[in-house]
Amino acid sequence: MLLEAIYHQPKSQYAYAYDEETLHIRVRTKRNDMDRVSVVWGDKYDFVPDKITTTEMEVFAKDSLFDYYQVAIKPPFRRFAYAFKFEKGDRTVFWNEVGFTEDSLSSSGVGMLWSPSGMFEFPFLNAIDVHTPPEWVKNAVFYQIFPERFANGDPSLNPENTQAWTHESVPTRDNFFGGDLQGVIDNLDYLQELGITCIYFTPFFEAFSNHKYDTIDYLKVDPQFGDNKTAKKLVDEAHKKGIRVMLDAVFNHSGYYFPPFQDVLINGEKSRFKDWFHIKEFPVSTDPLNYDTFGFVPEMPKLNTENREVRAYLLKVARYWVEEIGVDGWRLDVANEVDHRFWRDFRDTVKAANPDAYILGEIWHNSMAWLQGDQFDAVMNYPVTNSILDFFVKDEIDAESFMGRLDAMQIAYPKQANEVAFNLLDSHDTPRLLHIAEGNKDRMKLAALFQLTYMGAPCIYYGDEIGMTGGGDPGCRKPMIWEEEYQDRQLFEFYKNIIQLRKDHPALKDGTFKFLSAEKDNKYIAFERTDENDRFIIVMNSGDTKQKVEISDMEPGKFRNLYGTGSYEVENRVLSLELEPLSAAVLKEK
Repeated sequence: MLLEAIYHQPKSQYAYAYDEETLHIRVRTKRNDMDRVSVVWGDKYDFVPDKITTTEMEVFAKDSLFDYYQVAIKPPFRRFAYAFKFEKGDRTVFWNEVGFTEDSLSSSGVGMLWSPSGMFEFPFLNAIDVHTPPEWVKNAVFYQIFPERFANGDPSLNPENTQAWTHESVPTRDNFFGGDLQGVIDNLDYLQELGITCIYFTPFFEAFSNHKYDTIDYLKVDPQFGDNKTAKKLVDEAHKKGIRVMLDAVFNHSGYYFPPFQDVLINGEKSRFKDWFHIKEFPVSTDPLNYDTFGFVPEMPKLNTENREVRAYLLKVARYWVEEIGVDGWRLDVANEVDHRFWRDFRDTVKAANPDAYILGEIWHNSMAWLQGDQFDAVMNYPVTNSILDFFVKDEIDAESFMGRLDAMQIAYPKQANEVAFNLLDSHDTPRLLHIAEGNKDRMKLAALFQLTYMGAPCIYYGDEIGMTGGGDPGCRKPMIWEEEYQDRQLFEFYKNIIQLRKDHPALKDGTFKFLSAEKDNKYIAFERTDENDRFIIVMNSGDTKQKVEISDMEPGKFRNLYGTGSYEVENRVLSLELEPLSAAVLKEK
């Protein structure tokens, strides 16, 4: 045993409440180092030998260095004292807060009431502390819309010098094509046919730019998109079709023409709004910058969310769009640069308006600090995005590395956060999926198939489903192609069918997830998704050659392929099949 590799942290993603009665306990060990790992547990006020329970744990994730064990336990009195038991060959080691001991569990010092000290503890499972994301997100399929580029439903709103909307239109950083909210309303049937259940809008509040991340008025729809009545109509019509709506909250920074910032530019240190921003000196200067901004963009001054008036204004905004317009969630731009206290107040405000609202943070790195039940429901899952792209699209990593990266995300957060993580493959901030795939639609389909059969909430960027392509901003922001002769309708049917497959089978949404094959130097993977009704084995070959796949240690079963043809059966605990290059099989147990 390599004891130095063992890791656990109480009251973290290694020990957390999954629901109001269940704790998930996790521990890390060196990969393939243990024969058996168990948790030894009891009530912290009655931790005596005849009341102690030993429960074996199972490996639920692994990477190239470590195995991660997990067990779910329902402590009868919601209190939980525990230690770990590691077994390998004839050696047994126990571990608690005091340290490691051979053969028997020890304690140290004076404990509370009848209990010894030295055990790890989950002191009490308080229901109010449980991270409980909205249940509907597990079943959601999101569709991201860049409002200026989706559809022009009301030409009377077109800004000056609006460009012609054609399949050959070329976007720039500052041109306009006339997309608006009425255009989205006009195409809700299209989204419903595709299978979309929630629209994610990039900002549509009044702003100067075409992307609208430089807000002028947070309580007003930009006039080129319509007005607040149109927004309300859009939300109501979407809801009638079973489609929810999530807006983009740009609370890290405002726009240059935000009236309080204009007041600071005019009145300088005498402005009553000077403390709404992070001004280093007066007069305000854009060159050189002497105030904090998003990145180094002078047109996006950073808001001081520690200021009482700023907080009150932004919380009013958060409440208004949920209560008055009826939106179902907020995506939070540059969420990691805003103070935690503000996000706690934001959550309280939004959940008071609608307890079922989804709060999604834009964070590109490990986000555990925001996912403890007091701030966000989930984050944009960019580590998973990049892993999918690197394995299926770019062909840069092998199966073992892919598995390790994804399992690292499973251990990084509580399960309930992973169940509603926002899984995207591209967006307005990145090159389009087909561009990254260099036009290879087989690779694109593999990435999308994995995304739509993996845990978490998938998001499709507008136009991907009909074969739109384009590089980074502004190339990824082309106007939607509506002329069917320029759409890839076969690709549309692929997306439609896989989305329907996901909808028809809860196991593909919130069932268990487990890798069955992901070996070093291999270009194919196999994973299992199960619930009480269904068992799926999904096998995917991202390589350029035909692969014979053999999955060992399988439970008996017969399967049919829902992504192609053929039937398969486990023989002598082995499931065998052949996969053509860049192909997949979705096997459902009969």
